[in-house]
Amino acid sequence: MSNPSLKLHNAMWPGLVGKGTEEGQEPPISLEHMLDLTAAAEVNGQKFDGIDYFLILPHTDPSASDEDLKAIADLIQSKGFDIGSLVAPVWPGTVGDSAMGTDEQQAKFLDAVKMACRVARIFNDHGARKRGVIRIDSAEFGVNAWKADPAKNTARIVDTFKKAAQIAKDHGERLAAEGEICWAGMHSWKDMLDLLEGVGMPETLGFQADLAHTYLYLMGYNAPEHALLQPGYSDEAFYAAYEQMTDKLRPWTIDFHVAQNDGKVHGAGSHDKTGKHCRADDPNGKLDITRCASYWLKDSQSRGIEHICWDGCMFPNAMLETQDTWNTILKSMIDVRDAHGWDE
Repeated sequence: MSNPSLKLHNAMWPGLVGKGTEEGQEPPISLEHMLDLTAAAEVNGQKFDGIDYFLILPHTDPSASDEDLKAIADLIQSKGFDIGSLVAPVWPGTVGDSAMGTDEQQAKFLDAVKMACRVARIFNDHGARKRGVIRIDSAEFGVNAWKADPAKNTARIVDTFKKAAQIAKDHGERLAAEGEICWAGMHSWKDMLDLLEGVGMPETLGFQADLAHTYLYLMGYNAPEHALLQPGYSDEAFYAAYEQMTDKLRPWTIDFHVAQNDGKVHGAGSHDKTGKHCRADDPNGKLDITRCASYWLKDSQSRGIEHICWDGCMFPNAMLETQDTWNTILKSMIDVRDAHGWDE
């Protein structure tokens, strides 16, 4: 049944993540061009409702003035979009630093969360942002350092996340930690669950489920001891494992990315070992997107999910700049909404 209350968003960060000026990298795609590609998508008269937004240059200076941020909001709204979830610049080399690190590094991480909360307030007060969360991760790339002392390092991330969650709560925001195999302490479904339970603030800090990334949780790429599937699995084994994983993480899930995964781990550029997003209709895609989404979206209204977002992170520029890519994706999003929405 069609669900007009569940809004359809497109992510802007595919124009940035893994892009740059280093050898082997493609150039970034401007915010306005990403907005125009999204605005041009249409399926049977239906279009995207909004966008989720990355708080990083060259799309945004997260320390920009109030007036500059309002101008960005006006640009986004001029294309017919609301703003939804925001991505906080928590990584080393941006505003933040490792959530597993020293006091100085932790302070930078918390500064990034404060900065994102400030931007959210400006967008909210300007009437441009009506839904969504602030996305974070541990900002500790790779698992080798974490493995040196898993209990101690997880406890440190828990401490950082608790402080970050309190900042968000004070600003009327919620944080969502996106589970990817590349982020220490979040690199398997079990370690992600341990982290969420360690923080123990479900009203303020939850899980951001991405269909592409969580597929690799099943395979236990960076944590073989937590693998729920082995190569060569049957459909029956897949959905049994999928239900096991989602039953654990769904109660924490407050934001949702629709995506496809072809089973490859390579990302793009510097953002590697994270899971390959691919087109919704990729013939090598491992996921029945609509069916898999049902496991995450069960009872989603009770968890405050008001929109779903397509994440085309690490798409090559040629794919991003092909309009048919976005029409196909929008059709997939509509299918998910219509199958798993709720009536107003």
